[in-house]
Amino acid sequence: MSIIEDNADEALGRRVRAEREGRGWSLAELAGRAGVSKAMLSKIERAEASPTAATLSRIATAYGLTMAALFEVASATSRLQRAKDQPVWRDPKAAYLRRQVFLHPANPLELVEVELPARQEAGFPASAYHLVRQVVWVISGRLTLMEGVERHELAAGDRVELGPPSDIVFRNETTQPCRYLVAIVRR
Repeated sequence: MSIIEDNADEALGRRVRAEREGRGWSLAELAGRAGVSKAMLSKIERAEASPTAATLSRIATAYGLTMAALFEVASATSRLQRAKDQPVWRDPKAAYLRRQVFLHPANPLELVEVELPARQEAGFPASAYHLVRQVVWVISGRLTLMEGVERHELAAGDRVELGPPSDIVFRNETTQPCRYLVAIVRR
């Protein structure tokens, strides 16, 4: 398994800095665009802080990228990618595990598998969804998805297509972990 969490802070820090410097932005400019404090961005770039998924989502959106693009590693020459080589990342706050099943720059489709522990949640701002369309499919367990004020209760096998961009909260209100797949199409 290619666990990004083993060296996540360093790899993400390098990626965030490279994207910022490649655009010629200061930390203050990125902070303004992302809605993340300059101090936090500096800590992320120096690998002194483990950003949450919500923070990474805000940073990616400021760059015009999906969150997955911040995890992107050099693409393999093979169309086959073994499970052990798929990047995995754990959110430090919600402890959810995120596996990047599929991402390729030439293909607008992304596939992400998430395991959300019992009694945990992860929220994302509406801005994270203006570049993408998403479908969420529950593999096991139960998931409550708050799409703005609309509540979707999903069981294994259920799926929901997300509508226009709104704040989203993925919630596991049960005592068992929940696994779900997010299919993302970049616009």
